[in-house]
Order: sequence, then structure tokens, then C-alpha cells
Amino acid sequence: MTERLTATTAPYTIGIPPFRPGEEADFGGPFKEQPGDLWRPDPVACTSDDTTPHARGLLRVLNDKGEAKGEWDPKLESSELIQGLEYMMKLRIFDDRMIKMQRTGKLSFYMRSFGEEAVAIAQTMALETQDWVFPSYRQPGAQFVRERDMVSMICHCIGNTEDNVRGRQMPVHYTYKEGRFISISSPVGTQFSQAVGVAMASAYQQKDEVCISWLGDGTSAQGDYHYALNFASTFKPPVILNVVNNQWAISTHANLATGGRTFAERGLAYDIPSFRVDGNDFLALYSITKWARERASAGLGPTHIEVYTYRAGAHSSSDDPSAYRPNDEAACWPGGDPIQRLKEHLMLIGEWDEEKHEALAQKIDDEVMTAYKEACEFGDLASGPYPPASTIFTEVYESVPWHIQEQREELGK
Repeated sequence: MTERLTATTAPYTIGIPPFRPGEEADFGGPFKEQPGDLWRPDPVACTSDDTTPHARGLLRVLNDKGEAKGEWDPKLESSELIQGLEYMMKLRIFDDRMIKMQRTGKLSFYMRSFGEEAVAIAQTMALETQDWVFPSYRQPGAQFVRERDMVSMICHCIGNTEDNVRGRQMPVHYTYKEGRFISISSPVGTQFSQAVGVAMASAYQQKDEVCISWLGDGTSAQGDYHYALNFASTFKPPVILNVVNNQWAISTHANLATGGRTFAERGLAYDIPSFRVDGNDFLALYSITKWARERASAGLGPTHIEVYTYRAGAHSSSDDPSAYRPNDEAACWPGGDPIQRLKEHLMLIGEWDEEKHEALAQKIDDEVMTAYKEACEFGDLASGPYPPASTIFTEVYESVPWHIQEQREELGK
């Protein structure tokens, strides 16, 4: 990994990006860390001290040739690998279509997961269906794993009459009750403490339920992150806490969010087993999440994970990354592309080829366009219909307080 860069402006030391617009990006070539460098400790017997090398290193399974190596290889069936590849392709194609819709005025706002598709998808596949998902805005792929319909997702992004949150949230701030996918929040970081709280409740009720949550490198500089780690350390609930270090928090680099070498090491100070994992390695992500779930289910508490990846696209449809980083920076990322890496692994083991890949991509694209047309039957952005104004007052209180009822009557809603 590249060392943290700083600039000293008395009396402060300020983290700075490794490269600026107009400069040539160079991350030093392939990762030096290799699959097999880090052993797989017993999840039931492991202590936080045992994971110090894992918090400072980089857990990998797929090498640069596409081979699965080391004891962290989860040994998934080829059907599971193909399913994971399909989910990731679906998310990327869905994202590409939705950003085109936004650019042509058919959506008001959008955020892609470009380059980070493996994160939520591999990790959610490693969970059980009863587990709770507390996402940030770049984990919509978990909904595909939990079988959410694309029409429903698009209706939310449009904000039409079939939007399941009735227009109360920005586009991409999904919630999916049936999949235990908790509402994404614009005030970033709140989900970490919520995940810990629900995990505590599940443990209190003696349920075999684990909570998983993600936040970004920038958000980890906020108090919510530390509140969650402190509660998780103190009460040992069944929770998996992920810091997705994709190098950029909107336009500020990760070097501004920590003075440490890795984000994973922070968890050690809270006496939580902590790992740094290659976030573009589907198998590594699946394996560490399965390990963490086994530990949590055994009543041994939280796991803290730094997902080391790269935000290949813009922060959102409102962002222009060329203003703060080189245009070629994403192409230089040593972790590569998560879809391409899993595809190459499947081809290497004789379970995939270019013809199958192109056919699947076309099939998914057709499904996305069909879903968009169906979603527009419930209203489009330009002309509606939209959720009625009366929904301001509904689905919040079990029993509507008198003053809310009074306001509703005054507005004639």
C-alpha cells in the first residue's frame, strides 16, 4: 500500500491525496501482499491480539493470475460463483442505465457503486437470510441477493406512487423490509450504532441473528463510528462492522480521515478482532464475512473489517471527480475490477467464457430496460403521479398524536 502523505502547515499536519489532477497516478504496481500470507485463525478461539497482522496486512484469496490460493479460500461451488458474478453484473448494468436516466432528466439524482460491486454482494451472500443489513448508499447490491424486484427499486428512485418510502427519501436511499435491508440515511454513519443496537436486541432475545453494517473512510472520522465500536466492544453483540476505504469521501482523500496506517488497526484499540481485506476480491470478502458470522453466532461478539477498495466512479451524479483526482487513477488501482477478477477466475477453472458473459450482460440489460418501462407505468419524474401529500402524516406513528392530526386537518390532507 502507499504510505500516508501529509503536508505540514504549522501548527497542523494535514493528510493530502497522493495525486492531483494533471499528475500521473501510480500506486506502485500490484499488491505486495499475497494470498496465503495471512493464516485463518479459529473464529471461536481468536482474540483481537491474534489479528494484529491481519489488521496491518491485506487478506486476499485471488492472486493476480485469477487463482484462488491459501486457507481463506471458501471453496465455493461454481454455481455460487456464477451467481455472485451475475449479481455484480446486474448491479453495474442497473447503475449504468440509471445514471443515463438521470443525465436525461428521468431521475433527479443517482449514486453508483462502480468498482465496489463485490462489497455488499459477496458479504451478503455469506450471511443467513435472517441477518440484518444496515447499509450505506453504495451497498444496494445486497437487495439483489435478498431478491428485491428491480421495478420496486426504480419506483423508489423515481419517487412515484409505488415508491415504498412514499417520496420521503432521496433516490438510492433504499429500504426493503422483506429483505431486512434497513433504510439508508443521508446523515452518514448513523447506521453503525443502529446495527449495534439491533444486534444487542437480537442477543438479548437469544435469536440467531447477526447485523452487518458499512460506512466509508470519511464517515469513520465522525463520532458515530467510535460510539458503535465502543458499544460493540463493551457489550459484545453479534455485529460485523465494515469501513469501506474506497480512498475518497466525496472530494476529500482518505488521508484526511485518519492519521494511522490502516483503518483496520483502529478496531484493535477497542479489543475487537480486526481485518483488512482486498475489497475487489469476491472470495476474500465472502470468506472473512463467513468467518465473522461464525464468531458472532457463537456469542463472541463483533468483528471490525477495513474493506480496501477504490471508488472508480464519481461520488454521485452531482460530482465531477476530475476536479480533485487524475482521470487515470481508477485504471491504476492495483486491486483491479471485481467483476473482471471473478470472471477471470471462473474462466480459469473452466466454468465461464466470453460468449456466456456477453449473453448474460445482454439478458440483464434487457431486464433493466423492461423494469424501467414497467416502473414508469406508476408515474415518471416529469409528470407523475407522485405519492399524495397526505403521506407526510402517515406511516410514522402507530397512534397519530393530536397535534399531528390537527396539522393534517388544517392542511386538508
